[in-house]
Amino acid sequence: MKSRSLIPIIVLLFLSQNYLIAQDKLNIKYGKITPADFDLSKYSFDTSVSAVVIADIGTSGFVGNTKGWFSLEFRRHTRIKILNKNGMDAANVEIPLYFSGQQEEKVSGLKASTYTLENGKVIEAELDKKSVFKDKYDKNYMKVKFTLPGVKEGCIIEYSYLVTSDFLRNLQPWAFQGGYPVLWSQYEVAIPDFFAYVFLSQGTFPLEHTLESSRETYNILDQSSAGSSDRYTIPAVLARHKWVAKNAPALKTESFTSTIRNHISRIEFQLSQYRFPNTLVQDIMGNWSKMATDLMKYEDFGQDLNKNNNWLDDEMKEITQGVNGQLEKTKKIYAYIRDRFTCTGNQSFWLSASLKTIDKNKNGYTADINLLLTAMLKHEKIEAYPVLLSTRDHGYTNELYPLLNRFNYVICAAKIDNKIYYLDASDPSLGFNHLPDECYNGHARMITNDNAFSVYFNPDSLIEKKLTTVFLHSDKPGEWQGHFTSSMGYYESLGIRSRIKEKGEDAFFKTIQTSYTSDYELTEKKVDKLKELDAPVKVEYDFTMKQEDDMAYFNPMMGEGYKENFFKAAERSYPVEMPYVFDETYIFTFEIPADYSVEEIPKSAKVSFGESDGFFEYLIDKSENTIRLRSRVKLNRATFAPEEYNDLREFFSYVVKKHAEPIVLKKKQ
Repeated sequence: MKSRSLIPIIVLLFLSQNYLIAQDKLNIKYGKITPADFDLSKYSFDTSVSAVVIADIGTSGFVGNTKGWFSLEFRRHTRIKILNKNGMDAANVEIPLYFSGQQEEKVSGLKASTYTLENGKVIEAELDKKSVFKDKYDKNYMKVKFTLPGVKEGCIIEYSYLVTSDFLRNLQPWAFQGGYPVLWSQYEVAIPDFFAYVFLSQGTFPLEHTLESSRETYNILDQSSAGSSDRYTIPAVLARHKWVAKNAPALKTESFTSTIRNHISRIEFQLSQYRFPNTLVQDIMGNWSKMATDLMKYEDFGQDLNKNNNWLDDEMKEITQGVNGQLEKTKKIYAYIRDRFTCTGNQSFWLSASLKTIDKNKNGYTADINLLLTAMLKHEKIEAYPVLLSTRDHGYTNELYPLLNRFNYVICAAKIDNKIYYLDASDPSLGFNHLPDECYNGHARMITNDNAFSVYFNPDSLIEKKLTTVFLHSDKPGEWQGHFTSSMGYYESLGIRSRIKEKGEDAFFKTIQTSYTSDYELTEKKVDKLKELDAPVKVEYDFTMKQEDDMAYFNPMMGEGYKENFFKAAERSYPVEMPYVFDETYIFTFEIPADYSVEEIPKSAKVSFGESDGFFEYLIDKSENTIRLRSRVKLNRATFAPEEYNDLREFFSYVVKKHAEPIVLKKKQ
């Protein structure tokens, strides 16, 4: 699989760097809205959008606080024009805040207004502070939420606020693009020379960057619990960074894109070192080994995994009674949790309660269930570890740095006889050693007590194999009979099991029936392997079709062909990211009715895609009484760069065209 061209570019910027890229200046002040500001005709942007970000301006810097240390201050000022009702979501604003123990992030100086132009005058509607709400997300995160008042088509909304943070690790990231075009996005960061940050940038939209040096003096007040206080004055050299993006287009979702977050132009920061004068350099960020050690000590992650957990004794004895061998025990424990516990969703990789509480309640989040599975396996002396990963919709992880916010999911790895089995017991439809396709997003980390080992879940390793056979013949005039059999791929089987569980087999076959014409009738219908979760589902049925015309036109793909191209757009901005590769074989056998002769059949064809990336073959043969067709579409790669898109589009266009070709029969006189 080719390397991703959009993997974040990592740069550690030191004060010795000094370069300048010329850029225009932005002159915008909060609350200063004129009638001319409503006219955006001088700007060039996609007119089909529902809102335009006129300006999005952020600054981050350090201030001395009254706790004997530094705080971070992040200011934001945003101005947006709403073009139509579909853009009104831009008026719903959320500000995420983090808190832990006595440390916190808080919002102050919040202002927000909506401006409308009425009879040539600008009318302002200010946000009522009573309309600002706080919503606790989990034990460490909350959101400040508000909706701007009086929003309607053609209005301008504007808001600004200050976030003060005790967490120097949380230097605010900045996204220069979003769901709407951005005319001007600007972010300034001023960093004292005694802090070093790793800068992580991604995206392809060009940014203008300046770096200047200046001097600053920080005043710090250290108040003791006894009531005394000390004041400190600390001089520093500042590195002042400014990034500007002008006329950034809206990010548009494209088919087969795991998440737009992987492609947005943005910059993030991670605190790397303290570098105070006359002291040793102190590394802050650590490494994967330290991260693993810390995680396994945390109460809400790995602490209980290394305990005896004697409260599990009776339950485990009952589960494993009469079961021999570690692999069979693992399968039994996995099935027990999968089938008896209810997953309430995926929140993160942290525990929401103690393992004992989760076991008692028989429900929890994905992390709760899979960490309990890990604990149960370890209780039975089976080598098991949690594995942190990022789902496809959450974005890529970073292989170089232990950035926990890049992960959002945890599964269990069981090592038995030098083979590793990856388990997710949170989904009742998954078989043993199978994961949701959302988990196949590349780099992940298996967490031990003292290290975090790289593992990879690449979509290229998932192969969806499907074999369909259709036999068609006629044993009485005016009617053709057929038999259909299809052995599905694993993930298609998951979908079928889900639909049948929800609506039943009758509804499932009714959907198949409606895909044919009214002249078709399905009989002897059955679905095999529905409850064998490790095996593919097999669908079978007989069918009859009326055929009395003098000329018979029918498609030998019998509804199983590609009817339309996945890739309709003429151009592609992002990589094509399919969830898996596939190998689909279709075999059709037709005994030519005695009262018909063959007028026309499609021609055989074979097309390769790339040197070894895939192929399509359509092999058809006619003997005296039989027509045989074998169609096979195989794709060996799941991810394709934008520059490969046209070839991929043309490949599937050819498949669609070929699959539409009919067989023509003429009734004998």
